[in-house]
This record gives sequence, C-alpha cells and structure tokens, in this order.
Amino acid sequence: MASMLSDLLRLPPDTRAELAVALWESLPDAAREAALALTPDEATELDRRWAEHLEDPASAMPWDGVRKRLARGE
Repeated sequence: MASMLSDLLRLPPDTRAELAVALWESLPDAAREAALALTPDEATELDRRWAEHLEDPASAMPWDGVRKRLARGE
C-alpha cells in the first residue's frame, strides 16, 4: 500500500485531484455523511462564529488575507 501511495503522489496535481474526487464520489452517501459529521462542540463553535459574523459582517476577512496571514505565521 505504501509503495502504491508513493506512486500516486507522483502523479500530476490535476490527476491527483481527479482521483481524489472520484474516490470520494465512489463512497456511499451514508459514508460521506458520516465522514463530514460534526461533533456537538464543532457545531456549537460554528453557530457561535456565524452569530458573530451576523452581528458584525465587516469583521470578515477575505480568503486571500487569511492565506497571507497564515503564510506569515500569524
């Protein structure tokens, strides 16, 4: 398995992305839903963040800004 994975990781990025999508879509709906299920703590945190955003939408940061901050280690 490790050598197969190593071979797959050498594929071009677009081919790897295609393969990842094909693998994900090959799963039954129940398996995909289970993989994406939130814990109660995660759901609570998302609700808190959404409420915070609704209170002050201007506080949101565009994805580009988030990536730049992460790249700088902030």
